Amino acid sequence: MTGIRERRMDLATRNFTLGYNPALDGLRGVAILLVVLSHAHVPLFDGAFLGVDLFFVLSGFLITSLLLLERQAHGRIDYARFYWRRFLRLMPALALFLGTYCLVAPLLWPSLGDVYQDALVSLAYLADYGIAFFDSPGTLLHMWSLSVEEHFYLVWPPLLMLLVRFSPPTKVWRPIALLYLLSWLWRLLWVVHGQQFYEIFFRFDTRVSGLLAGSLLAALVHERPAFVHWLHQHLPRAMWLPLAVPLLMELGWDNQGAMVWGITVVELATMVLLVAAQQRSGLVYEMLSAPTLVKLGTLSYGVYLWHYPVVRYLRADFSWPVVVVLTLAISTALAALSLHTIERWALRYRDRKGGQGDAGRAAPGLGQAAARWRGSPQAGRRARQVWVQAPR
Repeated sequence: MTGIRERRMDLATRNFTLGYNPALDGLRGVAILLVVLSHAHVPLFDGAFLGVDLFFVLSGFLITSLLLLERQAHGRIDYARFYWRRFLRLMPALALFLGTYCLVAPLLWPSLGDVYQDALVSLAYLADYGIAFFDSPGTLLHMWSLSVEEHFYLVWPPLLMLLVRFSPPTKVWRPIALLYLLSWLWRLLWVVHGQQFYEIFFRFDTRVSGLLAGSLLAALVHERPAFVHWLHQHLPRAMWLPLAVPLLMELGWDNQGAMVWGITVVELATMVLLVAAQQRSGLVYEMLSAPTLVKLGTLSYGVYLWHYPVVRYLRADFSWPVVVVLTLAISTALAALSLHTIERWALRYRDRKGGQGDAGRAAPGLGQAAARWRGSPQAGRRARQVWVQAPR
């Protein structure tokens, strides 16, 4: 019986691999553009704050894909290694940003009295609940999404392995789909109870649906249940869903419609875009693989970190076109500086300690790809991109 189960699992997952896809970085570039437009208060982009949900879906998809591949290859997940590598990917850039903020913010805003408290709450990844219930951090509002993702990283690997263990073969997508539905109902419950918009918007428990949507897609791609073939055949019709997203830009702040159905539309549209991008051909892939978008996507974590204090300072004195251009220029430059200094050092340390890296550990195919990259002139950059493309 065990042999049959193992053969069924192998049959379902033998074609599932995960290598570098420039379109995914392009999608990340679109997400950061929407976030900047929202924070710059660009007219007709009031609902661009939903751009962060693109990050959530993509993060859930990549993390869950890597976890499922590692379990497939090794029969288990090395939790300590997973958390250590996440720490080295995320913390150096965050620490540099917060340290710089603590030095510069008192000079730019002398009246601020909570700079160090805000930095500490952000460093502890408590900004989601801190903002929702305690108005802290008050000057680093964008830190909430990093906290949401960090909480997901903490709880999801062991929970996913429990779902895999107690689910029938190739059926782990079912409990993930149920969790996604329950997460939407949980958010809807707080809307019905009349909770304030911002108290729902910032919290991990009410915003985890995007990460679960990406995880569901990863499980479907990994396990390939019978109906996935039918869905793939009808993918062109599903492309109408991403085309509807611009209509959501009218959902301004405090509009509970964003909580009830706006977020869900963006999550489903992002899933469709991810499926299209995974085809490695076609209009969506070509558009998202535009070099400028891809480059912005590779820097998106740093841009996200640095952009908010920049945009907050600029929008007090300049019109929105100037704010958008200067914010992108300044935050991109700071992100590139961070990436090529402290982040690059941390990645080299991580990969040196981790041997072949998570790409090689996740599945033999990825290890072979990394080996090929190491033999090319662009070896280091491409080998790192497999995991740089993972969430944030």
